[in-house]
Amino acid sequence: MTARNLTLFDLDGTLIAGDSDHSFGQFMVDIGWADGDAWRRRNDEFYATYVAGALDVHAYVAFATSVWRNRSPQEQADAHARFMREVIVPMITPQALALVKKHQDDGDLVAIVTATNEFVTRPIAQAFGVPELLAIELERDARGAVTGAIKGVPTYQHGKVTRVGHWLEARGAAWDDFDRISVYSDSINDLPLMERATDPVATNPSAALEAVAAERGWRFLRLFE
Repeated sequence: MTARNLTLFDLDGTLIAGDSDHSFGQFMVDIGWADGDAWRRRNDEFYATYVAGALDVHAYVAFATSVWRNRSPQEQADAHARFMREVIVPMITPQALALVKKHQDDGDLVAIVTATNEFVTRPIAQAFGVPELLAIELERDARGAVTGAIKGVPTYQHGKVTRVGHWLEARGAAWDDFDRISVYSDSINDLPLMERATDPVATNPSAALEAVAAERGWRFLRLFE
């Protein structure tokens, strides 16, 4: 481990101007894989609980994967490629790309840490040129098919701190090894992770996070204005 600084980015609402998890659910409706009104209503309900910091992440992953996990790998790949083109690419701004690249060029150890699952987010991380992705890992059966359950600790709220700690340990590193730890997020759900940072940055913050950040004197960044 040679990097002196660690930079962790949330994804949805932070690096992209939208929520990839919720948007993928809507995309499932748009392409006819999910029942329109009923699915959209349930998807919106889950998103509201996420914003409020009260999401049942296990129930949500079971719901969110239910309409695509039994499709063939080729169908899944084709649908996600279309999702990237039509939905995600328009959410990626030059300012966000430049921010990530600056930290990489400075030699930081950079990772995206997201509460959205790995299937949805791996190609998005690749679009940002970030190989290190800590996302919700999906359990797979003996055939490699997604079961609808979560594998290991979900990267949600305190789980993000746990997963980052495990990731650092696997690299032969620890939190205290870094001179600076920057965490960029828009969400109050990431408060536990931001509290581990020496440089917490409220990025496009929700009202709840903005209030906490203002009280604590944290830095603000607005990428999408």
